[in-house]
Amino acid sequence: MFTIQPRVEGAGPALRALFAEVDASTIGHLLDDGHVDGVQPLVRPIRLLGNAVTVRLPVADGGAIRQALLLARAGDVLVIEMAEGDRHRACWGELRTLAALKKDLAGVVIAGCVTDVRAVGALGFPVFSRGASALTTRSLDRGGAVNVPVRVGAVRVQPGDLVVGDDDGLFILDPAQAREIGARAQAKQRQDAERRAQLC
Repeated sequence: MFTIQPRVEGAGPALRALFAEVDASTIGHLLDDGHVDGVQPLVRPIRLLGNAVTVRLPVADGGAIRQALLLARAGDVLVIEMAEGDRHRACWGELRTLAALKKDLAGVVIAGCVTDVRAVGALGFPVFSRGASALTTRSLDRGGAVNVPVRVGAVRVQPGDLVVGDDDGLFILDPAQAREIGARAQAKQRQDAERRAQLC
């Protein structure tokens, strides 16, 4: 039995627009909280920006991802927590990528692995994960949850959080604090551009 909570749009279009040109490393100059360690881009270059729809998977069962794909809307990022000890499994592959592209999702963050790496990479869909694996989750009817708090690495992710990622890494930001961080990040990038021009 799945636990499915309503979708939360904490990171709406206006907030995403504020971060459209903000680099993850600029955020890293401003704060430590929210930096996700242990996940990497499946391919580079990559840009990931969206509203978190969270998924918690039970052991070896990826069925809840289908529920999240049905619920998610354009601009959302699926953030998937794997059961402890299950992070060597892949819960995401080519068919789920095609479904996500059809819904115009912004990307996926997985505290586990990906399979069908060549096909997923060729599709150009933004994916952050722990790596690749031929061992996958299955449909075992063990349940799972959608739009509940999850963890990716040491970072707790709430439904509706802002997800910002690029070639340098990934941040998860509380929307209530993100507007101020976004304004500071834009100001820093303007200052960096001025310094760059002086040095060139």
